[in-house]
Amino acid sequence: MSSSNSQPQASPENQDFILFAQHGWADTYHDINYLARSLVEDSQSPQSQANIPIYTPDLGWINTWLAIAPLIAKVEQVATEAIATYPDLPLRIIGHSMGGLIWLEVLDRHQEWWHKVHSLVLIASPIGGSDLGRLFDPLRLFPLIGRDLGTNRRAIAEAIAAKIPTLSIVGDIGNHTDGTVPIGCSQFNHASLVYLDNLRHPTLKNHPRVATAVRQFWSNPMIATVPTNTASQLIAKLRAIDLTEIDHQNFANAKVIQTYPDGTKLWTWKNSLQVLHVFVSEEVTNDQGSGDRCIYSAYAGWRDKTKLATILQTL
Repeated sequence: MSSSNSQPQASPENQDFILFAQHGWADTYHDINYLARSLVEDSQSPQSQANIPIYTPDLGWINTWLAIAPLIAKVEQVATEAIATYPDLPLRIIGHSMGGLIWLEVLDRHQEWWHKVHSLVLIASPIGGSDLGRLFDPLRLFPLIGRDLGTNRRAIAEAIAAKIPTLSIVGDIGNHTDGTVPIGCSQFNHASLVYLDNLRHPTLKNHPRVATAVRQFWSNPMIATVPTNTASQLIAKLRAIDLTEIDHQNFANAKVIQTYPDGTKLWTWKNSLQVLHVFVSEEVTNDQGSGDRCIYSAYAGWRDKTKLATILQTL
C-alpha cells in the first residue's frame, strides 16, 4: 500500500464498501491507516479483507500546519477517483480531528455523494471551532491553520448528519476535554455521541476502544434525534452566536444568573482579563444527593462579547 491509498486487485463486484480514513493536524497517515485496517480485518472474512478498498491520504506533516484548503482539495481528488473506480460501492468515512473537518468540507461540496455514504465517523473533531486554533489567531486574520481549525462548521455538520448516519467519538480525561479538543466542540445535532473515558486526543487515532465504537455504529448506523429539553435549547441559542467552547475547569468559579423549572441553570464568570464566560448545568441526583453538572462552557472572544451580553438578557 502506498502512503496515499490502497488499490485492491480483485474485481469491483466482489467489494463490500470503500473505506476512507483521514488523519488530522500535525500527523501522517500511519496511525489512521492502522485503525482502518484493523476495522476491516476484524469485521470481514480473510477472503473479503483484500476486497475492500481503503484510502488513507497522506497530507504531509508540514502541510497540515499551513492551510486547510489544499488538504481538502487533495482528499476531494482522491475520493473522486475512488468513487469513479468503484461507482456502485457505498462509502464509509472516518476522520480524526482535522481529518473530520476536511471530510465535512468535501461532503459539503459533493452532496451528490450523500446517498452513497453508509456512515460518517468523526473522532475528536473540533466541529464548533477549536479553542486552541482561536487562541493562535483570536481575530482570525491570518490565512494559516489556526484560523481554519477555529472555524465553526457546526451548520455544515448538522446538515450532513441530518441525512447521513453520523457518529462523533470523544475522549474525556476530565473537565470535559480530551486534552486538546473540548467535548462540547464535537457535539452537534443529529449525530450520535460516544464518550471514551481516559483517552487523550492523540490516543484516539487508533485505540481499540475507538475501533469497537466504530464497529458498533457500523452494525446499526442511525440518525440521532435532536434533544428538546431546556438545557439543549439553551445551549443551541448560545451556540448560535458562535462562542468559543472550552473545558469545564472554571465552572467552580461561576455564579448562577438564571434557574429554570427543571433544574437547568445558567451561570457566568469573568476571568482576570474580564473575559466573560458562560456555563449551562443540569441537575443530577446520585447517592451523595443532588447537584449541578456542567454540560456547556464557553467564553466570548473580543468579537463576540457584545453578542453574548445581549443574548444573556433574553435567556
